[in-house]
Amino acid sequence: QVLWVESGGGSVQAGGSLRLSCTASTVRTSGRCMAWFRHIPGKEHEGVALIPNTADTAYANSLKGRFTISRDDSKNTLNLQINNLKPEDAALYYCAAADLPYCGGWRTSYYPYWGQGTRVTVSS
Repeated sequence: QVLWVESGGGSVQAGGSLRLSCTASTVRTSGRCMAWFRHIPGKEHEGVALIPNTADTAYANSLKGRFTISRDDSKNTLNLQINNLKPEDAALYYCAAADLPYCGGWRTSYYPYWGQGTRVTVSS
């Protein structure tokens, strides 16, 4: 069982920034594709960003430019920097990890390991 601890969520005003982090405590992140998803009530999980073992990054088309995913395998940590937050970014953000070094796109079933979620609230 992989335990991920997420942090960094909170309540900010529109235009503000947040840095989300996710740290694995039982396995190493190196050699795994890792990703961020978000869940808005009433909607399906939405892929936000992913980063394979090669550190090439990919973002959901609608979110490019404001989100930056990064990883520090020496600390078993995945990060998501969100700038210029908008009210529609309010969601529960989850980190996810795969068993393989390359990413399988936005299919949630590709990622067997999930964090508990950290909430982001944006006020206008």
